[in-house]
Amino acid sequence: MRNWQLPAHIEDILPPEAQRVESLRARLLARFRACGYQVVMPPLLEYVDSLRVGTGVDLDLRTFKLVDQLSGRQMGLRADITPQVARIDAYLAQRPGVARYAYCGSVLHARPAADNARRELLQLGAELFGHPSVESDIEVQQLMLQALAIAGVPDVHLDLGHVAVFRTLIARAGVDHALEAALFSALQGKDMPLVQALTEGVASPWREALRRLPELYGDRRVLEAAARELPALPEIAHALGELAAMADATPAGAATLHFDLAELRGYHYHSGVVFAAYTAGHATAIAAGGRYDEVGRAFGRARPATGFSLDLIEVSTLVGAELRAGAVIAPAGDDAALLAAIEALRASGEIVVVDLPGDERPVAGLECSRALVRHAGKWRVEPL
Repeated sequence: MRNWQLPAHIEDILPPEAQRVESLRARLLARFRACGYQVVMPPLLEYVDSLRVGTGVDLDLRTFKLVDQLSGRQMGLRADITPQVARIDAYLAQRPGVARYAYCGSVLHARPAADNARRELLQLGAELFGHPSVESDIEVQQLMLQALAIAGVPDVHLDLGHVAVFRTLIARAGVDHALEAALFSALQGKDMPLVQALTEGVASPWREALRRLPELYGDRRVLEAAARELPALPEIAHALGELAAMADATPAGAATLHFDLAELRGYHYHSGVVFAAYTAGHATAIAAGGRYDEVGRAFGRARPATGFSLDLIEVSTLVGAELRAGAVIAPAGDDAALLAAIEALRASGEIVVVDLPGDERPVAGLECSRALVRHAGKWRVEPL
């Protein structure tokens, strides 16, 4: 007998988990639409040039590639939807002023992000184009926190950073691309000895500032320390001001805030504030986003942009089963009153399963906790 195996890090999503994912998708997109975000549905497959625009080498390595038999050009299966939304805004939508987009679709990774990570994700997100200031970053960050609250994710921990701090120091220090890449890697790993060694030839005060970055991590006092200890440059002051504004706008109790001035998530992609949400017992970020003003340039329309995304399947597994009554089991038949009762229940949002003749599966296997029964000529729902 053939053993039907899926590729490594590829999984089926079975009921009832699939139902939880679909229910959550509908609720989150409804929330996004209520906030003015219009849903777009980019294709799963397109020419690879547009998929990797402005995203750096990491996304390129994660992109499955194949040759289009119609054109002979190289195509890719998307590994991230955000560049596609930037293409839509720059090339197709062409609307003036602020534009808001929401999306939900599968993305595929040629390489898993971690040993236990899946290679097919259900990416849900929101992107805001056409507004250059921190107010739009705040809107997107708060929308992300609202999405996690709707999903029921507990104890959210929000990390905030700003890539302009590192970029400003690198530019003022005049370091070459090779040293910049090495410092980027060392800072991401919080490797203090390596940062120390790599900055030996960097002139003061940039050397001391780069060495201080990995230590600027913690609560809001980090921003005060950075203002005192980092060079008094307008770019750095502006970045710290944006982080303070985002902290001020975060609703009380929505998340525990931490600041990390060495957080360079998406450094080759983002251009300003970056943020990532975590929860207890989960080592990696469950949602992340930030500003990426330059991605649309390759499509002929550089626009200010900010957004966030999450893996809907991953978030669904964090919160478990929904706290709702089980389905209703109803007898089979052509009685007009019975059929009307079934349709009324379904119209109200209930799941009604008809107990087909000859089905020997126990009711528990149908995930039903109630039954539609007839009493005194009327159909009503009763607990099983």
